[in-house]
Amino acid sequence: MLSNKSSLKTLFQQKTMQLIDSHCHINFEGLAERLPEVFANMSANQVRQALAISVSRETFSEVLAIAETNEHIYASVGVHPDSETAAEFSEDELVQHAQHPKVVGIGETGLDYHWCKGDLTWQHNRFITHIQAAKRAQVPLIIHTRDAAADTLKILREQQAEKILIHCFTEDTAFAKAVLDMGGYISFSGILTFKNAKEIQAAAQYCPLDRILVETDSPFLAPVPYRGKQNEPAYVRHTAEFLAQLRSDSLENIAAATTENFYRLFDKVKPFQAA
Repeated sequence: MLSNKSSLKTLFQQKTMQLIDSHCHINFEGLAERLPEVFANMSANQVRQALAISVSRETFSEVLAIAETNEHIYASVGVHPDSETAAEFSEDELVQHAQHPKVVGIGETGLDYHWCKGDLTWQHNRFITHIQAAKRAQVPLIIHTRDAAADTLKILREQQAEKILIHCFTEDTAFAKAVLDMGGYISFSGILTFKNAKEIQAAAQYCPLDRILVETDSPFLAPVPYRGKQNEPAYVRHTAEFLAQLRSDSLENIAAATTENFYRLFDKVKPFQAA
């Protein structure tokens, strides 16, 4: 059997372009009941693999089941920062779940000051629990941040977070620089293709190519030309195409770089070779 490093070398010697959706919610309604079609669409658009993201304790089993029964799908474990009353994982439980071979990251986690107001100590504490679990498990930390840039960076620094990934980037170049300075990665969603996303586009031009990933966050945030419709992993190709145009690069180069970056960050993931 080839080592992961050898498999990567073989993979990138191939001429066939391939993409990875680094963040999707395929256990959600609208996708879960049509997974065979979702996977066929991925294949038709050269989206070889996807990372299914956990957002709650109750639905983690759904995410994990999809990953366990589909070789090209991996999973994360975590609780989203959008509900104070959400059932929690303890730090030890997160670490334990991250030992599973198909669980490759912790999150999504983070801060959300758009939907949540008032005393958000609970949100900070949940974020810290996830950060410490990711450090112990030595897996990437998948971060959601909305209207909370300063506190997100503050907590990441205070907790000495490692293997940072800002998912669905919606901030500016200054925030991107701060994340990059911490050794972090940045993932761009379909929002990048929106006409009013000038600051996000500027950040995408600023980021070094070896720190960029692409995602759908499906079933949300479909890129142009599907904006306003249900998103799915196959559509990550449109975000990659826009990113290539934005950076005056080729789609093939963007696909190769973002795929390689994904494997470097999520180093438990094994490259998938379709039959």
